[in-house]
Amino acid sequence: MRYATFMTIVEQAAGITREEAERAVAAALQTLGERISGGEARDLAAFLPRELRPLLTAAPEAAESFDRDEFIRRVAAREGVDRDSAAEHVRAVFVALGAAAAPGELRDMAAQLPRNFDDLLEAAGIGRRQAMTDDDLVLRVAELAGWTDREPARRATEAVLETLAERISDGEVDDLMLELPGNLRPALARGLRASRAAQVMTADEFVASVADREGVDLEEAEQHVAIVFTALREAISPKEFSDLVAQLSRDYASLLAR
Repeated sequence: MRYATFMTIVEQAAGITREEAERAVAAALQTLGERISGGEARDLAAFLPRELRPLLTAAPEAAESFDRDEFIRRVAAREGVDRDSAAEHVRAVFVALGAAAAPGELRDMAAQLPRNFDDLLEAAGIGRRQAMTDDDLVLRVAELAGWTDREPARRATEAVLETLAERISDGEVDDLMLELPGNLRPALARGLRASRAAQVMTADEFVASVADREGVDLEEAEQHVAIVFTALREAISPKEFSDLVAQLSRDYASLLAR
């Protein structure tokens, strides 16, 4: 996004002049850079106009821990305005961030902010992702497969997750566990016990392993793998799904393309 476009969004969202928008953007980005980690600040800055990136990345590497009220107080002090005005300006800056950055990157940022930032995240166009209940993923697999009984969906889901835990690194399995409901984590743990190092496994070998675990033929297993991958894509964060896919070879493309 161009600098002028970013500033125009802030001007229009807050009803302020260009000069006021520039002060608001500088204050909000500097404060956001203090609130999130250095790595996340750099990732987010990559989506911003070149002129604005140093504002976000100038803070120390470690994130400071403060809530929305302190965020607004710091912005107000930097801008030289009252808190109500600062709150409106911060909201406008988050609107512009929502237009500039990819949704996955915005979710990564959101993960580092406390609950009382939710109105600002909504201004950026993202709601905080709600944690899945125990049956959400299984029910989605059943829906995609056209099953009225959730038990086959559970077997298919667990067979795929167990095999996936053998195929990807232990660190990636740990990350995936954090995003999945608790009742599905044992399947990942079983696969992890089988191999804590990522096993080289072609897509055909992956499907064959799922078929063996699930007790179905290869054609059915291939369909079930594709369905579970689709449900996972919808259920976990875009960054986590991207990290997962990055560990799979190109021959998995047909399984991921449903």
